[in-house]
Amino acid sequence: MDYTKLDGLIPAVVQDADSSEVLMVGFMNEQALAETRRSGFATFFSRTRGALWTKGETSGNKLAVRDVLIDCDDDTVLVKAERLGGGNVCHTGERTCFFQRAEGVTIP
Repeated sequence: MDYTKLDGLIPAVVQDADSSEVLMVGFMNEQALAETRRSGFATFFSRTRGALWTKGETSGNKLAVRDVLIDCDDDTVLVKAERLGGGNVCHTGERTCFFQRAEGVTIP
């Protein structure tokens, strides 16, 4: 993986393994990706806390990893995961972090 473009981080897009719904985007450093592979649960690097965190460690809404795909530039991963616990992924309590529609965007 190429961790050089974002100061040691890579974007990690998380997708529901069954429905293909995009659930969230986080960042991983080399340690987070290694922990994800080791544990089988999506682990990220928190830019605000400067530490690793496993999704659901406090809420119980963990993401069990089913597959990890690497993009063509070797600098982004797609994590296909099964939602555990209550199933809501967003810290706001929503099912996915992508629940708000952008205002003023016209789609032809």
